Amino acid sequence: MSFELAMYNWTMVRTRIAPSPTGEDLHIGNLYTALFNWAFARKNNGQFIVRIEDTDRKRMVEDSEKRILSTLKKYGLEYDESVDKSGQYGPYRQSERLDIYKKYAEELVAKGKAYYCFCTEERLSKLREEQKNNKIPPRYDKHCLKEITDHESRIKKGESFVIRLNVPENEDITFHDEIRGDITINTNNIDDQVLIKSDGFPTYHLAVVVDDHLMEISHVIRGEEWIASTPKHVLLYRYFGWELPVYVHSPLLRNPDKSKLSKRKNPVWSSWYLNEGYLPDAMLNFLALMGWSHPEEKEIFSLEEFVEVIDLKRLSTVGPVFDIKKLEWLNGEYIRKIKSEELKLTIYEFFEKKYSSELIEKTIPLIQERIKTLKEYDEYCRFFIEEPKEYEINLDGKRDLLKKMHETLTMIKDWNANIIGEVMQHLAQDEGISISKFFMLLRVAMTGKKITPPLNESMEILGKEEVLKRISVIVQA
Repeated sequence: MSFELAMYNWTMVRTRIAPSPTGEDLHIGNLYTALFNWAFARKNNGQFIVRIEDTDRKRMVEDSEKRILSTLKKYGLEYDESVDKSGQYGPYRQSERLDIYKKYAEELVAKGKAYYCFCTEERLSKLREEQKNNKIPPRYDKHCLKEITDHESRIKKGESFVIRLNVPENEDITFHDEIRGDITINTNNIDDQVLIKSDGFPTYHLAVVVDDHLMEISHVIRGEEWIASTPKHVLLYRYFGWELPVYVHSPLLRNPDKSKLSKRKNPVWSSWYLNEGYLPDAMLNFLALMGWSHPEEKEIFSLEEFVEVIDLKRLSTVGPVFDIKKLEWLNGEYIRKIKSEELKLTIYEFFEKKYSSELIEKTIPLIQERIKTLKEYDEYCRFFIEEPKEYEINLDGKRDLLKKMHETLTMIKDWNANIIGEVMQHLAQDEGISISKFFMLLRVAMTGKKITPPLNESMEILGKEEVLKRISVIVQA
């Protein structure tokens, strides 16, 4: 039994993430959190759940939920229960659990642990402005708890209301975090949080506590931005008489300038990295190193190995830097380790049959050591399927030399890279041109670019007819 399980009364590890379908796709920070939740559950023969937090109806993005679940699967983080994989704790979409939240919110009201609030937005705005002018931290003043006694009649009349948490005055709330130790926050710094909004939907704070309890979540592994909210959750667990889960607040991913990771400075959607040709295993390896270290200080390890060695206590409290240059390096290392047959299929599927499998098979030996992403294959190899339309050096005045190249290449009968190279070297020597300048001219004539896969091998793959044709186009221009 793991250390975490031994400290608490949990017999089964159940972890979860609860992404909101309010963005383009799964945020990379959510993928990071999902990885640690998934791996910890797998290590302990537990279960990993995906719950959809769709209570912010105004910010909902069409098909976001579908993309979130699809992206998780593409990264290989298969979940045990969700909206498309039913279990005994559903429904897994919060908008389908409104009656549940209402029941528990009303239970809190009956206990005096929550109350109805009828304050208008105008009154709340005025209160915040007064507190700001008096340099008082913004908090609800419990007006409706202290002054309103006819809440039942108001509700019957159809008056708009919310349900607020009744936070006690000046009480220290202490909870334990597995990587940060005991954390204490005084209730004077906690607002009377809205639990049920005027539209009948719960806020995050009520929904997360009710759902985590009813779904028997044993470990809440989430970002450190939720630390300040955890005392509210602790109060709710106490008011309901429920056992607390194990809390683990992971560090937030940072930009290289140490600012919070945001789409203004870095691509934040997990699918973007797949579309750019980053391998799922490489990305997960990279994320595993964010604020966590392998016990043997390894930088490259499989997902299976991560599951074997994961220890949540090895998470740092310092926000790790999301360095895309390091991700590129790591992805390149993964590409170099893939067997040729697997890499051929991966490239073929990535480009959706743009390149034939036969061509990919021939070019893999030329590019596998060079590319850092699958997308770079296209940058290196597009010339195999498209004639160059532009040239990176000026070929004007080079037509006579190119004509001689054409004539010499025409005479080659056994068309292979070694012979092509030897014949071209002899021609360069006969013309008194440096080998490097000669082959750079020939390279650009073939590909349009200065940097390409090995030229002689590329010309062999292109075939004699295509090579002669490309030179003729320039000579006859």
